[in-house]
Amino acid sequence: MKPRKLSQLIEEKLSSHQWSFHYDREKETLRIEDPAIKKGITIGLNEIAARYETEKDKAIEEVIYHVEEALLAMKKESGLEGKEKSIFPVIRSTSFPEKSSEDIPLLFDEHTAETRIFYALDMGKTYRLIDAAMMEKEGWNRKRIKETAFFNLRSLAPSVKEDQVAGNTFYFFRANDGYDASRVLNDSILESFKERISGTMALALPHQDVLIIADVQNEVGYDILAQMTMSFFASGRVPITALSFLYEEGELEPVFILGKNRANRPKDGKEE
Repeated sequence: MKPRKLSQLIEEKLSSHQWSFHYDREKETLRIEDPAIKKGITIGLNEIAARYETEKDKAIEEVIYHVEEALLAMKKESGLEGKEKSIFPVIRSTSFPEKSSEDIPLLFDEHTAETRIFYALDMGKTYRLIDAAMMEKEGWNRKRIKETAFFNLRSLAPSVKEDQVAGNTFYFFRANDGYDASRVLNDSILESFKERISGTMALALPHQDVLIIADVQNEVGYDILAQMTMSFFASGRVPITALSFLYEEGELEPVFILGKNRANRPKDGKEE
């Protein structure tokens, strides 16, 4: 389905709300805004169109659900005080906007050449990214938010499934709580897998709802990981990166999977 037609379909399904819609033909995005609070969200239509190819109506229904939840949540007063247990880190790509739709700087830290760490206030069915205005209004500082978020992340129980392909073992984190990719920030999880893995430890963060850790035993394993990562990346509601990473000495290093089962480590995050 073409982005413009997709935009019209989304507008039709959300027509019961008194919201405004703006389709950007150049960027292939749809801006949905609530005039009453002068806030809204922008969704990328190309990503949804790619998901529609395989998921059909399910992809549209999921978008509608999250748009409604996000805009309705914006009407509620959000504060940090008293909600310390609802603050978590979330992984996003480096291309993710650094400012909110109201042009307020979002709170984030650098992670890898491909990813950044943002901070979110969990509101149940959705969450709100923490920006500078919210932090200042509550009298919090960056250090307090980061420490609180990482403490809460460590309290989340992982849900892991294991699969073996061509002698390689793949572990999939799929708790579906919105923080599966965030678990890459839990050092104790990574170190525990490092101890049990006998081959090369690689991982992938294709979208926010999955973390893949791989025990690569042979060259074919790299190709399989690359294919899995691209598949998840194309189908994710919030894509992060189609690149894989090597985990060595507590650090993540982006790696390009090339032809003939060869891996190439980029310099400064750029392909050679």
